[in-house]
Order: sequence, then structure tokens, then C-alpha cells
Amino acid sequence: MHEISEEFPHGRLFVDLGGDSVPVPPGQALAWLLESLGVPGKQIPADTGQRAALFRSVTADRQLAIFLDNAVSAAQVRSLLPAGPGNIVIVTSRSHLSGLALDGALFLEIAPMSTTEALVVLRDMVGTARVSAERDAAHRLVDLCGGLPLVVSIVGARLASRPHRRIADEAATLVDRTRVLTLNVAGGEKSVGAILAAAYAGLAERTRLLYRVGAVHPGREFGAPVLAATLGWDETRTSDALAELADLNLVIEVDDQRYSYHDLVRVHARHHADMQTVGLTSVDATVRMVNWYVTRAVAADLVIHPLRPHVGPLYAADHQRDAVFSNEQDAMFWLERERANLRAVVDHAWEHALYDLAWQMCEALWGLFLRTRRYSDWIAMQTIGIASAERCGNQRAEARLRSQLGFAYAKLSRYDEAVAENMRALELADAIGDNQGRATALSQLGRAALGTQQLPDALRYFQQARDVHEELGRPRGVALNRRRIGNVLTRMGDLDAAVVELRASADAMSSLGDQHQYVRSLQFLGTAHQLAGRHDLADAAVQEAWTVVAELDSPYYRAEVLAQVGEMAEQRGDRAIARDAYRKAEELYELVEDPHADLMRSRADLLSEACAQQQG
Repeated sequence: MHEISEEFPHGRLFVDLGGDSVPVPPGQALAWLLESLGVPGKQIPADTGQRAALFRSVTADRQLAIFLDNAVSAAQVRSLLPAGPGNIVIVTSRSHLSGLALDGALFLEIAPMSTTEALVVLRDMVGTARVSAERDAAHRLVDLCGGLPLVVSIVGARLASRPHRRIADEAATLVDRTRVLTLNVAGGEKSVGAILAAAYAGLAERTRLLYRVGAVHPGREFGAPVLAATLGWDETRTSDALAELADLNLVIEVDDQRYSYHDLVRVHARHHADMQTVGLTSVDATVRMVNWYVTRAVAADLVIHPLRPHVGPLYAADHQRDAVFSNEQDAMFWLERERANLRAVVDHAWEHALYDLAWQMCEALWGLFLRTRRYSDWIAMQTIGIASAERCGNQRAEARLRSQLGFAYAKLSRYDEAVAENMRALELADAIGDNQGRATALSQLGRAALGTQQLPDALRYFQQARDVHEELGRPRGVALNRRRIGNVLTRMGDLDAAVVELRASADAMSSLGDQHQYVRSLQFLGTAHQLAGRHDLADAAVQEAWTVVAELDSPYYRAEVLAQVGEMAEQRGDRAIARDAYRKAEELYELVEDPHADLMRSRADLLSEACAQQQG
């Protein structure tokens, strides 16, 4: 208000409208405003409508800045709006007051204060010297306040009134988050808990229930579908209740139909999260959410990777998968959007002994991993999944997840760890007669042997895996290992035999409709033709691979093809084309956190220097 005082020469008016606790009637607020503008009390009408008309008349030719604090509703504010075009009204409220849009209001969401902003407030209240003397404790203190100005002001006032109290001691009292809700200044009436309690008391019972249920969601943000499934509500009813909570600022709308809680609001909601009145405890609610996410992840994986053999029992269950995701793009969009929640579900399932669900989620995310290659998340989750499968005594699941983990280790050139995981997977598979697990482990051992240039061992492992898949009658598994055999034969120099294997693999993947593996087979086929001097055939194979992969939602596979385009262009002496391909591949590898990004950057930099020297 001070910053705009010169723009409003006829004055600045302030009215506290009382908030939810004691809302001020519009007539009373109008009387205060009229008196502030110099209207004698005896000339102020008794009727609220007449007061509003007089207020509009008095303000018609003035330039005023009016600040209305703690508004409860649009109706409370509407009577207090001045008439003249030179006036401005600033309204604060814990509700959105969306009805004021009809009056031309512009809405501004006030985000929580940053740590830096909160420290400025704290310094102003307790002194710079005191904050500087306990810099780390001051940072911890304002972080525990959650960026809420009211809480920062309360702890600042408490410290200001006790000049000998250490900031570290004040911070220690706030580690218990429920303690933050009850903070108050001696003799004061306001606390965050009291404000939230008043808002909660005003909710309809079904909205209260949703408020409590949302607070036990395992991730930070959520949409209506998961809460609707948890409560057995329809999604429209759930969305309406969430919108009501958002209007009251009890949840934050972070994206279209996506919500989260402020940390302290979540503490308050969880404190009330006893849902026995509807036969649903907070633990029950969270288990239902975990089940929902795992079931959805399985449905997505079946759309993305329908031909892969599966272990988890949910893959055989009928949960209307076709109605969930209509195509691979929809499934990938959901997986990417929910990625943080899926990771949180794995962690939550482990921490709360939901071991069967933890390992099933880890298996279900294989398709997402293959297309994004976020290795750090994958390794962390598979480690939890393996431990969970062990707790369940499910050796088949343990073998599957160990091979999935071994795959990631091999891709990161951590070959000793890859071999260790897959040897254990092979032992488990052999112990229980799981031929599918045996074939998978053999294939991954071949991958590790290939990475360490043990080509005869790699060839032997892949051939054994191929034979097992043939016995099982799994054409995709056979085709995968024929591609791997072709790659090994290429490296061994037996190019004609390699082309036979790779062509057969590509044809099989094409007939099976597995576009990603069709692309991979074409890439290796292009390499074999290139080394054999059949450059036209090599270009044709890689161009076909790019045509297909460009339509797929997989930055990793696009990066792989672009890297190959760059290599082939560089071999032909087309430095500019090679450089550009490497740059694009670098960006895509960076996106999925793949270490090949460094190699692409190095190659592109060298070619840039060479091109510059050539032009010079």
C-alpha cells in the first residue's frame, strides 16, 4: 500500500472483514468506510443498500486505494466496491472468492515465502546479529515454518519477546509438525491450527472426508481418480469436492485437476484422518491407493509391452485394462505424469510391509524404464523390489527383478554387479524350474559378457537363451536373442552370418508388431551392412529405423538411432551431419539421464572444431 500511495492522492483505507471467525457484516464495513471518508455518522443511512449507494456516490470522483483484509465471500466484498474508475480495491481471503470475477477482479495466488524471504522477516523481528550468529539454525527454523507468513511472524515474535532464547532451541520445538499448528504468541488468538480448524468445521461431511483421505496419499500430488477409487465415489463428485477444497485453499491446484497439500495443512488433515465413520481407516485408504497405482501400472505395461512374459498375478486379473488406456501414448503419458507417485508407492509399500505390492510395481514399470532409462530411480526401486520378493518368499519374482536390475547395471558398464545379479537369478530359476527366468538370466549374462568383450561367452549365453525360448514356444524371445547373436557375430567379423540373424530378427519383430525391437534389429542390421561395405543397404536400414522410431514416444531409442546416424555420417566424412546428429542424441540422452550423453557431447565438440578449422 505504501508503494502506491502517490497514485491515490485521496487516501488509503483499510478494513479487517473478520474472516471466518467473526465476519463483519457489509453494512458495518460500509459505515466504517463512510466515516473514514468524512461522512458524519448521523448522515449514514441505517439500510445497507442505501449505505452502499452513498458509498458509490462519495467515491465516484476520487482516487482511493482500499484494502479489504480477511474477506469471507464475494457478497461481503461486492457491497464495498467503489464507483469511480480511479479507485483500486485489494482483497485478501483464505477462499478464492471466484464470484468476484463477475466484477472484473484479477486473481493473484500468493505462494509460500521462500527461505530467503522468510529470513528477511525473521531478521527484521529479532535482529540481524542474532540470526547471523545462528545462521544454520535460522535456516532450519524458517524451513520448518513451511513458508507461511503467519508462522514465521509467530516464531519471530516469540523469539523477540525472549531475547536470550537460542534459535536452535526454537527450531527443535517445531520438529514435531503438530506443534507448529498450535504455535501462538502469548496473549494472541491466532494460530495456523485454529484457522484450519475453522475452515474444516465449515466443510460438508463428504468434503471433510475427502480432505482427510487426500492427506494420506503416498505422493505429494494427486488427481481425482485415485481418491475416487479409494472412496468408491464417481470422479465428477470427487472433482467437485476437490475444487471446493481448492477454493478454500485447503489444497493447492498445481496443474489441471492435480492437487497437493501445503506441508502444515497435510499435518492437520492427517491429524483428523480417522475414517471409521465410513468403515475406512487411514491405513485402509492408503492400501487402496497403492493397489490402485499398481493395478494402473500393470494396465499401462500391458499396453506398452504386451508380448513380454509376466510374473505378477495382476497381469492375469481382469481389471478392464482396455478401458483404462486406449493406446501406448495414453499409457506412457499416465506413467510419466505419475512417475513421482509411482516411486513414492514403491517406497511406501516397502516401509509399510506391503511387500507383494512393492515387487509387483517394480515389475510393472519395465516398459517405462526401457523408454526413459532413468537409471538411478530404477536401481533404487529394483533393490526394494528384490528385498520385497525375498520377504514374500517369491523366488520367481526375485529372479525377474534381479535380471531387471542386472540389465541396468550392464547398461551402466557395472558388469561385475550385472553378472552377480544374473547369476543369482539363474540359480533361483534353476532351483524352481522356471525356464522363462532361466532364459532371461542367460540373455543378461550374455549382455554382460558382450560388454566386457568376452565374445565367445556372449555368443554361447545368447544361443542358450534362444534355445530355451524355442522350447517354450516364445517367438519374441527367440527373435530378441537372434538379434543379440547377430550383434556378437558382427563384432566377431562373421558379417554374412550376422546379417542372416539380424534380418530374421527384424522380420519377426515386424510381424509381432513390436516396433521398438524392430528398430533395434534394423540398427544392428545397418551396422553389419556398413562394415561389409554395403553402404546403400546400411543407409536403408537405418533410415527405416528412424522413420519408425520418430513416431514412438521414446527419447532413449531416438537417441540410439541418432547416434548411429552420426557414426555413419562421420565415417562417410559428412562432418556437419554427424555433428548435428550427435548434438540431438546428446540432448535426448541427457533427458533420460543416460551416460552416453557425455560421449555424444565429446564427439560433437570434436567435429565442431574440425568444421571450424576447415572453414578457417
